[in-house]
Amino acid sequence: MSSTDVYKARSAVAVAARRKNPDQLADARRELACANITAAVEKHLAAAPPLTDDQRRRLAGLFTGGASK
Repeated sequence: MSSTDVYKARSAVAVAARRKNPDQLADARRELACANITAAVEKHLAAAPPLTDDQRRRLAGLFTGGASK
């Protein structure tokens, strides 16, 4: 995802809020959260050294809800 995706998702939140549609607003907020998380992960992975298999598994666990320390 690019910063353009984040801007589009923000716009969708604003449109849904103006229309006062709670279902559309919830969906738009979920998409915005996903766009923000994706942008942050991509930014940090681009600057990080290659991850080990164990590190990749731990990060994947965060997204599946099964992560443990």
